[in-house]
This record gives sequence, structure tokens and C-alpha cells, in this order.
Amino acid sequence: MTSAGQPRRQPFFPESFPPPGFLRRAWPRLLLVSVLILIPCFWQRHIQAGDLASHLYNARLVQLIHHGQAPGLWLATQWNNVLFDYLLSALAALFGFAAAEKLAVSLAVLVFFWGAFALAIKFSRRVPWFLLPALAMLTYGWTFHSGFFNYYLSLGLSFWGLALFLDATGWKRYSALALTPFILLAHPIGLVWFLGAVLYIALAEKVPGRAQFLLLLLPAATFVFLHFYLPRHFAVDQPLTPRYLSNGADQLALSTDRHIYPAAAAFLFAVFSFLFDAFRRREPGFFARTGLLLQLYLVSQMAVFLLPGLVFFPMYSAPVSLLVERLSLISAVLACCLLATIQPRFWHALGFAGIAAVFFTLTYQETSVLDRMEDRAAGLVRILPPGQRVMETIFSPPDSRIFFVNHIVDRACIGHCFAYGNYEPSSGQFRVRARSGNSIVMTSQDDAGDMEEGNYIVKPQDLPAWQIYQCSQDSTVLCIRSLAVGERNDRLGVHPADDKPDDPDGSE
Repeated sequence: MTSAGQPRRQPFFPESFPPPGFLRRAWPRLLLVSVLILIPCFWQRHIQAGDLASHLYNARLVQLIHHGQAPGLWLATQWNNVLFDYLLSALAALFGFAAAEKLAVSLAVLVFFWGAFALAIKFSRRVPWFLLPALAMLTYGWTFHSGFFNYYLSLGLSFWGLALFLDATGWKRYSALALTPFILLAHPIGLVWFLGAVLYIALAEKVPGRAQFLLLLLPAATFVFLHFYLPRHFAVDQPLTPRYLSNGADQLALSTDRHIYPAAAAFLFAVFSFLFDAFRRREPGFFARTGLLLQLYLVSQMAVFLLPGLVFFPMYSAPVSLLVERLSLISAVLACCLLATIQPRFWHALGFAGIAAVFFTLTYQETSVLDRMEDRAAGLVRILPPGQRVMETIFSPPDSRIFFVNHIVDRACIGHCFAYGNYEPSSGQFRVRARSGNSIVMTSQDDAGDMEEGNYIVKPQDLPAWQIYQCSQDSTVLCIRSLAVGERNDRLGVHPADDKPDDPDGSE
């Protein structure tokens, strides 16, 4: 009792859960699920995940720099946005690049998937096995297929950190902050989310239930401030995805013509399941935990609606982009934690399993097309003399939300050529940097952007160089040709939305 005679407020999660012995009893099931969840990492020759191919190529550049074989390139000391790259480089040195890609991504997948599942367990105080198909879809959603693995890994670690925070009481719960350096090393957004969630939960436990929603004023004020401050001091732009669609289900919409259907089905089924069951529960502490989760979800949606989609910071040559699309992954995992609080029923598992079957079937089909394209690109670069510069203009189909397809050429170049327009060194956001005048990679972010868009005018110092481009209305057909001074690099490219090839003289 307090001095005022009122009962002392307890944490939302006073007892450890799951109970002792859970791992000993459940390890065969956990092992089986771990094996199953890794299948999409191995069902194609390469993991088709957008920017991943660029990360792997830059791990190769790191090796060349260490061996003195990349004149004009150097490694910067960096403490964020590099954890996954360190992992790739270490594994590549031990096992080679093909194995390193599979191992690093598999580790990231397991960290993210089980971190999200552990967080759902801690919030719901039960083991929500029926949610495994939903979490599997999110694990292989838009963020994964965009290849943002540093951010992806930072969120996975943050979920583990929050689960540890919710599992303990008193000062021991803050031992979860020991993960902070690793989350920062992966990506700063993950760290901001982790520390913000810890602070919000700690404050919510000290505020009476009916007044807890007043805590929303604190993050609301923060995001409103940033909403007006950032455009006044930095160049910003709007997100590519409509904000009202970035509720978490958008993570499943890898394409707007096919994946949109399982994404919509997952959203509607989740809402129906929650409304049908949640408010019929009468467990002690149920509404307190559900209310806290709802508040955290609303905070994540405040970020989605109030932050810009892209910000140009002066310390980088490239913008910090796709912010809204990235943040919706946090909303999606919090929505799953909300679902975990309902009474599990057989039809929950059946519904999510059916939607997941459709989602993964469509995903396999799309990634198999990309894998065949990469095989063609690899065949093209292998006819070149070693060490040639290669540019590329390969665009996603109009209905696809799997971006950065052009980076398949980066991976194809490993050991054979140089991806001359690779954006990482010139962006200033990664550890590989380039000096002006080097013969390996562009040093101007503007030039790299023009090259990817097919509007780069070839300069004398770029030669000899080659161009890989889409040369048919069938966007999977790739061709290669040598470049000449003064021409636009993609002047012969044909894309699905084009009625004819670009103007051959390079004019706009």
C-alpha cells in the first residue's frame, strides 16, 4: 500500500511468460517452424530482395579494398546502417558470397520472425501459434523484398529487446537496453522505435488507465513538430504509397495487380477476428494490455501520417527515403500483437494459413521471374573481358512494388566486372566510399541516379563501358552493348509502358 492508502500500481506484465519449461517442451515445434520459415531463402538460386544484391556486391568491394585491388575506394568508420554489411563481409570471407548471402539473410529472417513472435507472446501472455502464418507473411513482406536488411535487422533486435523489457520487473527490465548498440549499428530508426516504446510503456505503467490515452499527446506533439520542422529546414518529398494504405497490410502488397488481394484479405480477416472476439474477453489485465498495444499502434500511425516520405540531410548525398513504407512494418507487427490477445480459434489459424498460401505462391512466381532475369544478366557479363565497367537500366513491371530490380546486375558482376553506377559509395550512407577519378564506381549521386533512370550522358572518362538494358516489350529480355561518348546510356531501352524505343539520338 502507498502512504495514501491506495494500492501500488503494478506493471502490465508482472509475471514471466511463457512459464518455465516451455522451450524444453516446444523445441521440436520451434525447430520445425524455423526450417519452414527459411524455405523462401532457398527456393531460388539467388534471394531476390532488391537492395540485397547491392549489399552483396559492396561486400566484394570491401574485399578488394582490403587487398589493395580497388584504387580510389576506401572504408569509412560508421556506427549505423552497417550491421548486416559486417555480417555479410565476415561470412563471405569464410564461405564465399553465395553461401554468405543465404546465411546472412537466414539469420536476419530468424531474428525478425522470432523477435516479433516473442513480442506477441509477451504482450498477449499466451503463445499465439495461430499467428505464425501472418508473421511469416510480414517476414517476407515489402521491407524484406526491398532489401533493407539493416533496417529489418534493427527492428528484429528491437522486438527482442522489448520482449526482454516486458519479461522482467524493476531495474532488471532495463537490462534489455544492452541491445541498444547492436540496434544502432543496424539502423537508427530501429533504435528510435525501441527507446520510444520502452519510454512509453514505462510511463503508461505509472498513469491510471483512463488517463493513459493522454500520453498520446507526447508523441503527437513530437510528430507534429517534425511535420512542420523538417520541410522548413530540409528538402522533403511525399511517400510513394498513399498514407491511408500504410496501415501494415501494405507490407504484403508486393504488387498492385496480384498481391493486393491477399493483402486486403489479411487486413479484413484480421479486423473481423479482432472485433468478433477481443471485447468478449474478461481476463485480468486484458483490456490494460490491449489498450497499451492500441496506443502504440496509434503512435506508429502518427509517424506514418505526419512524417515525410523522403528527407535530404546535408551529411548525405542521397536522401533518407521510403520512410513511410518502412514505418508501416512496425504498425504491422503491433497489429499482430493485438491479434495475439484474442482467444485462439481453429478458424483463425485456417484463415491466415489460406491467405499465406496464396501470398507465398504469388511471391514464388514473381521471384522466379527475377531469378531468370539475373541468370540472363550473369550470362551477359561473362562474355565481357574481366574488369569491365557495366551500367544497367532494368525496371520493375508497372504493377510491381518490388523495387531496385536493377541491382541484379550488381550481384552478377561479382568476380567478373564493376557495377559502375552502384549507388552506395556515392550516397555517403554506407561504409564503402569512392574518390573522384576512380575507375570502379561513379562518385556523383546525381550521375548514379541518371544512370539508373537511363538518362546519363556517357563521358570520355567512363569508357570502356557496357550497358545492360531491357530490349523487348517483354521486360525479362535483356541485351548488352558497348557505350560511346555523348550518348544517353539507355537510348535503346524498351520498357513495358513504351510504345517504341527511346529517341536514339539521346535528346529529351
